[in-house]
Amino acid sequence: QVQLVESGGGLVQAGGSLRLSCAASGRAFSTYTMGWFRQAPGKEREFVIAISRLGINKKIADSVKGRFTISRDNANSLLYLHMRSLEPEDTAVYFCAARLPPYDVSVYDTPDAYEYWGQGTQVTVSS
Repeated sequence: QVQLVESGGGLVQAGGSLRLSCAASGRAFSTYTMGWFRQAPGKEREFVIAISRLGINKKIADSVKGRFTISRDNANSLLYLHMRSLEPEDTAVYFCAARLPPYDVSVYDTPDAYEYWGQGTQVTVSS
C-alpha cells in the first residue's frame, strides 16, 4: 500500500502559478503510476494529468494542456503538479492518485483506474 498527502494549494490570482506536491509513503513510490485529478463543487472528479512510474509516458487533459505539467522525484517519493496561467475554472480540490501498473509506460485517465488517493488540497483562482 501507499499513503498519499497533497500540499501546496492556496489562493492565487488568475494568471498566476502554483506547484502542488504529493508525498508518498509506504511501498516503493517508483512502482506506481501516478495521476492528478480535481473536483469542483457540484461536479464529478476530473482527470488532469498522469505520469508513468518511471516518468517515460505522460497523459494530459485538453483543458490544461500547455499550462500544467507533471513531474516525479522517485528518489524522494514526491509527485508534482506545476500549474501556470491559472484560470478561475481551475478552482477545485486537487487529488493525487496511485496505482500499480501492468507495464512501465502505463498511464490512466479515469478515477476508477486508481487504487490509492490522497485527501486533496484546495486551489482557488480569483478573477
